[in-house]
Amino acid sequence: MILRTDIGADKRFLVSHIPSRRRYPRIENSHGAWVYWNCDEREDTSRVRDLSTAGLFVETEELPDVDATIRLDFLVQEGQIRAKAIVRHVKPGSGLGLKFIALTKEDAPRLTALMTRLRSLS
Repeated sequence: MILRTDIGADKRFLVSHIPSRRRYPRIENSHGAWVYWNCDEREDTSRVRDLSTAGLFVETEELPDVDATIRLDFLVQEGQIRAKAIVRHVKPGSGLGLKFIALTKEDAPRLTALMTRLRSLS
């Protein structure tokens, strides 16, 4: 619920934001993180729209089925970050919501560094 309160005759409003229901907060990416991904015979290089420790949303016209497993290779300055994810939701014309299911111990610190960099740029 969004709350509004009249605060004067000029009809300006004070808006209180709704807390997110997400367990893991997402970092909006407007600074160019990309991933190469493949799933069965589909593959694409896609912009990462948002990212969290639990998953990400990528922009793509390629739409694998929900619950399909995807292999990800991040194309970022932090170095090699490879992960496996599962498609949680598909938004035609927009992209894919993915949940991480595997990330190596070696790649985890680089994912953390990527998130730190993106958070500092937001």
